[in-house]
Amino acid sequence: MTETRTAAKIGVLVPFTNTNLEPDMELLRPPNTTVHFQRMGGYDVDEIPGSDQMAGLGASDITHDLRMISGIRPDVVLYGCTSATLTHGPSFDAELARQIKAGSGAITLTAAGALIAGINAVGATKIGFSSPYLGEINALAMDFMALNGIETVKCADVGRELGNYGQGELTPDEVFDLACRADDPDAQAIVLSCTDMRSVEAIERIEAALNKPVITSNQAMVFGLLKALNLPRHKTLLGRLFDTL
Repeated sequence: MTETRTAAKIGVLVPFTNTNLEPDMELLRPPNTTVHFQRMGGYDVDEIPGSDQMAGLGASDITHDLRMISGIRPDVVLYGCTSATLTHGPSFDAELARQIKAGSGAITLTAAGALIAGINAVGATKIGFSSPYLGEINALAMDFMALNGIETVKCADVGRELGNYGQGELTPDEVFDLACRADDPDAQAIVLSCTDMRSVEAIERIEAALNKPVITSNQAMVFGLLKALNLPRHKTLLGRLFDTL
């Protein structure tokens, strides 16, 4: 049966070195929708992505990117970089979402904001947190969580500096191990932050092993757009998060 493509047009702003958000969106996207990507610059590909670089990306001028993505007349626009706004804090994240909505005319969700909404949806107030980020970004991420009433009881990182391509080259097995290292008896959910980490492919394995819900950046954005557009659950969704729809 041919899809009608009438349910929604989804616009996604994605960092230009990211290779995993697009396949995750194709895996998770709702039926009868189309997904359209605009790649963003604003950072040096050869630098290790520390807090300064990610903060710079979040603060970079996206006027051109908004003009390009607005060409599809999107129903929703996703800002597909978590650390770019985690490094600035919740107020910056909310203001960026307002700017994108004003510039695109579409419902807007940020990856960082979607993570918070996903954590809230499963009723967790204490989490285990993991990411491929440098420790300084993880510290800012935990502050971001705390300002949203969420306590990070354990944090795990990869233990080495990963470049802009290294984050996306982690395997699902490595992501699984990272998630398990973030687990704690007090953690009510495991959060995997980064739109370029292959977390979606590991969700069900992690949930089976730890018996806890897993919230990932890309999964949470899809959860958010389903709610925002009032679209039903479909068969390719992964994780307990979608049981809350």
